[in-house]
Amino acid sequence: MIVYLHGFRSSPHSSKARQLAATMQARGRAAEFYCPQLPASPAAAIAEVERCIAGIQPASLAVIGSSLGGFYATWLAEKTGCRAVVLNPAVHPYRDLGNFVGISTAYHSEAPFEFTQAHLEELTHFEIARITQPKRYLLIVAKGDELLDWREMTSHYLNANQVVLEGGDHGLSDFDAYLDQVIDFCGKGATP
Repeated sequence: MIVYLHGFRSSPHSSKARQLAATMQARGRAAEFYCPQLPASPAAAIAEVERCIAGIQPASLAVIGSSLGGFYATWLAEKTGCRAVVLNPAVHPYRDLGNFVGISTAYHSEAPFEFTQAHLEELTHFEIARITQPKRYLLIVAKGDELLDWREMTSHYLNANQVVLEGGDHGLSDFDAYLDQVIDFCGKGATP
């Protein structure tokens, strides 16, 4: 099972989510892919994913997370022992999302949602100070990320499998070039 966790203000309709779903379907593995719409509350988002993956053995599970979803994926990988692919992951989202407290809309919807100070504080409960088994991780990071510092990401995922891209952007607009590598990492014996 591969679970994709989208970023802040994103959704299962994002380009990366749709590309992953299409590739899994083309490989005859559509039933092994899950991409939930994550709520604004980090605690509720984590609880939703934990319900979904309850009972799945770590060797049969991988999480892929982009931006804030990468932060969640890291916490879930550390808790469950599964593999994780993190795409331009947020390392300190409680610091970086402070300007977004208030009413926002998602990129793929006109429906408003509220991100509160309490949600910001919830993020501190899911911080992983240091990953414990770096070889269970694949980091794909763009030096051209306009929102997050690629150096902070590579440092946080030290000794993980890393793909550091010259240029690029936060959304990894060339993600399709890495689809096979991502899915193969999720499915292989990537654990140490």
